[in-house]
Amino acid sequence: MNHFIHYIAPQWVATAFLVTIPLPFVMIGMYVRNIAKELQHKWLFGSVVAFFVGYLAYTTYGAMNGWYEATSFPPRVVLCTTFPYAFLLFFFVVNTKIYKTIVEKTAVETLVRLHLFRLIGVFFVLLGLYHALPKPFAFIAGVGDILTAISSVYVARAIVQKKSYARTLTYVWNIFGTIDILFTAIAANVLTKISIDTGAMGVDVLGIFPYCIIPAFAPPTILFLHWSIFKKLKEFSA
Repeated sequence: MNHFIHYIAPQWVATAFLVTIPLPFVMIGMYVRNIAKELQHKWLFGSVVAFFVGYLAYTTYGAMNGWYEATSFPPRVVLCTTFPYAFLLFFFVVNTKIYKTIVEKTAVETLVRLHLFRLIGVFFVLLGLYHALPKPFAFIAGVGDILTAISSVYVARAIVQKKSYARTLTYVWNIFGTIDILFTAIAANVLTKISIDTGAMGVDVLGIFPYCIIPAFAPPTILFLHWSIFKKLKEFSA
């Protein structure tokens, strides 16, 4: 049974999302540009930009052609976008020499600050308020992202100021942020299964444009950043 989309949020929410969603790509792009200059790898920045442009085009094309519309478990948007992207990051990129060099050369506070883009979690809250997502899921996922984003500023500051508690604080923050994104990803799949079995509201809205960019991009990228911070913390000394 296909019960795709129970409610759709007002157009202004989608417009605001489209205006805001470039933020994480710009932040990551600026970081990559800086590290590419430091390492004198001119190709690196262009390669990352090309990948993001191509990946977003692919994700958008899928949404426009209805690839993600049928309710399935796992959700089609996850099968078509999230899984391949995660596989690329965790089975290919992590094993490359350039990734290991980048992690080695990057200050841990820089990786922490990148999580500021998780302020876009406010759109989970908005979609919940407009009944486009189940409210408990939307509020927990959204507030978790917002708290992680805001606290990243204070965690990074503690690291820079070499506070005695900086290493412990960073571990706690990194664990919290990881649990938050894992909850979001797992809960979305659980709600999809419940939706298929009972007809209750699921997370179908995350399969339409522009919101499909969230599952396509956020879980793999955020987990990859957290993973990199854990690796960096092994050598970090407050």
